[in-house]
Amino acid sequence: MPYLVALLTLAFAGSTLWVPDFGGFDPDHFPVPQDDPAVQPAGYAFAIWGVIYLWLLVSAAFGVLRRPDAPDWQDMRGPLAISLAVGAIWLPAAVLSPVLATSLIWAMLVPALIALIRSPVHDAGWASLPIGLYAGWLSAASCVAIGLLLAGYGLLAEIPTAVIMIIAATALATFIQSRLNRAPTYGVAVIWAFVGIIVAAPTLIAVIAAVASLIVAVPTVQAARGMTQRL
Repeated sequence: MPYLVALLTLAFAGSTLWVPDFGGFDPDHFPVPQDDPAVQPAGYAFAIWGVIYLWLLVSAAFGVLRRPDAPDWQDMRGPLAISLAVGAIWLPAAVLSPVLATSLIWAMLVPALIALIRSPVHDAGWASLPIGLYAGWLSAASCVAIGLLLAGYGLLAEIPTAVIMIIAATALATFIQSRLNRAPTYGVAVIWAFVGIIVAAPTLIAVIAAVASLIVAVPTVQAARGMTQRL
C-alpha cells in the first residue's frame, strides 16, 4: 500500500503535465455561461494546489521510507489511494465536462475525508496535515462545483447559489473540523477558499464569505491548540 499511494500521488501531481493551463471550467460548457461566477474564488487561490501536491509527495515518500509497515498509517492508505486515483484523471475530465468533473471531485472528497479521519495522530506533519489541506480544499471545491452547475444550468440564480453553497461548505467544514479536533490545515484550506471568494465576489457574497471564514476559524483554532498540546 505505501508504494501504491506513492505511485498514485505521482500520477495525481503529474496530471498537471497533461493539462498545464487549466484555469477552471470553460464558461461556454454551461447553458448559462459562467464568466465570472460569484461562488468561485479568485484565480490566485488555486495556487494552493502547488502546496498540496508537494506536501502529498513528501508524505508519500516518508511513508515508503520510514513508515511502510506502521499500523497507524495503514488504515488511511486505502481511501487515500482511491481519492488519488480519481484525482489523477480529474483534470482531463474537467476539460471535457463540468458535470463529469463535479461527480469526480465528490468521488475524491469522500475517501479523502475518510483518510483524514483515519490518519495517524502522531507524524502529523507527514500525514494528517497534508491530507487535511487536501481534503479541506476539496471540501470547498466540491461545493463550488455544485454551485457552478446550479447557476450554469439555470437551476438557481447566481447570487442565491453562491449563498447556499457557502453555507453548505461552512456547515461541512465546521462539522468535520470540530469532530476531528486536529489537522487544522483542513479548516485553513476552506478559509483560504473563502478569502478567495471575498476578493472576487460582489459585496453581499464577500460579507457572507467573511462570516463563514470566522465560523470555520473557531474549530480550526481549537484543533491547532489541541494538536499543540499533544505535541
